[in-house]
Amino acid sequence: MGKYQFEICTNSVESCLAAQEGGADRVELCAGIPEGGTTPSYGEIAIAREVLTHTRLHVIIRPRGGDFLYSDIEIRTMLKDIEIARKLGADGVVFGCLTAEGEVDLPAMQKLMEAAQGLSVTFHRAFDVCRNPQKALEQIIKLGCNRILTSGQQPTAELGIPLLEELQKQATGRIILLAGCGVNENNIARIAAETGIYEFHFSARENIQSEMKFRNEAVSMGGTVHINEYARNVTSVRRVKETIESLHKRI
Repeated sequence: MGKYQFEICTNSVESCLAAQEGGADRVELCAGIPEGGTTPSYGEIAIAREVLTHTRLHVIIRPRGGDFLYSDIEIRTMLKDIEIARKLGADGVVFGCLTAEGEVDLPAMQKLMEAAQGLSVTFHRAFDVCRNPQKALEQIIKLGCNRILTSGQQPTAELGIPLLEELQKQATGRIILLAGCGVNENNIARIAAETGIYEFHFSARENIQSEMKFRNEAVSMGGTVHINEYARNVTSVRRVKETIESLHKRI
């Protein structure tokens, strides 16, 4: 294991395979990428576990898009999804809960942490919309999470460098900060150098055009939200390799 660790945000088994071939240490498997990532299906997790022979598999536990204020029934759903991820052989799970006031929801998190015992736990980018990141960092450490995925409360990790650097110093090795959102081959070395962070989360996706010959582009599967049904973004082996290499070349 080298100094740096690389996690690929994957939206399919196809992307998991590309991440593994490109040299990723682990993947975070998600559905619903346009919503920021939601829990993937049973089948997606099962097949990802089959094909990932030397790359760790983390599964996001997020029942819906939107905010991170969850009802009792949503917490029950998350608990069941953690149970399923464990049974299917996931190495870790990724979740985060907030209160209506923007604080870490400690009772909800404690329930989820108990269910996730033995798995690696990442507190996801709910952290980036919490009220007080310094306070939240201490609470998340106390909960026993292994890492926090964060962009430094900015739209991208590159813009969040000042807070990421501050939080890395505050953490003092007690928890791993995983820098994510907008990390790519052009900025990963700068983020590493200026923050001292050594784990990175990125998607390395490329746009793939559909092979459909017959197309009815007047119909959208999203109803009033128009999405190009004849293109999709998939993690690329080339971009995974280039992003990793762009950091290693600066060491």
